[in-house]
Amino acid sequence: MKKIVSLLLVLLTALACVGCGGGDDKKSEDIMTNEEHESEDDKSQDVMNDEGHESGDDKSEGVMTYEEYAAAALETQVVVETYVQAKQSWWENKATVYTQDKDGAYFVYNMECSEADYEKLTPGTKIKVTGYKKEWSGEIEIMDATFEFGDGNYVAEAMDVTSLLGTEGLIDHQNKFVSFKGMTVEPAGKDDEGNDVAFLYNWDGSGQDGDDLYFNVSVNGQTYTFTVESYLCDNTTDVYAAVKNLKIGDKIDMEGFLYWYEGVNPHITSVTVSQ
Repeated sequence: MKKIVSLLLVLLTALACVGCGGGDDKKSEDIMTNEEHESEDDKSQDVMNDEGHESGDDKSEGVMTYEEYAAAALETQVVVETYVQAKQSWWENKATVYTQDKDGAYFVYNMECSEADYEKLTPGTKIKVTGYKKEWSGEIEIMDATFEFGDGNYVAEAMDVTSLLGTEGLIDHQNKFVSFKGMTVEPAGKDDEGNDVAFLYNWDGSGQDGDDLYFNVSVNGQTYTFTVESYLCDNTTDVYAAVKNLKIGDKIDMEGFLYWYEGVNPHITSVTVSQ
């Protein structure tokens, strides 16, 4: 009888051990599954990071980085991948656009472009541009260019360059989308009665409504001439109206593209009176 009882106890103990062992196996399996799941999550995150990086950073084979473009000699062929930030004009199948990537900006002048494709060059659109690096009155640009559309989208935030005005470092950001803060409107010239005015039509006052607007602003005792380029922002735009309403002494904040003409000559796209 004791043998039978003992045998039963042995069998019950063995069964209990088997049950415990099964639980450990299940727990180990769950841990492995969780680790594998976390590993897959990590891979997914890596892919997302790579895709996010690619949208603003990576270059295709044979395409220059901005550093390589900046170092290239004038009159040589350049190939860049960049993103449209604004369109200035189109005529006779030629487009002029402001473009930028995360490292720098490229002003593309008179690029071969059909009217249909010009409509597709919305802010953020990625394009691959092949042309020649040239200079015009201090402005570095890409001319005689062709382009093709790419995959990706990038719109640059305005970089505050107020503190760089008057410094040698400002030109390093040529053609970027930038901002200027707390600047004071200065006289741009005189009207027919000899009174100071806050802006001029054309650089010498010879123009009329619809032409480029020129106005002077100062900071830290230095005065600079800024422009509303009428091809970029015509007389129906908010910025054109804002400049026409400026008063000498106004404090203003601005955004625009850091264009160059015989020195810094920003093409302004937004003006806000701050004081």
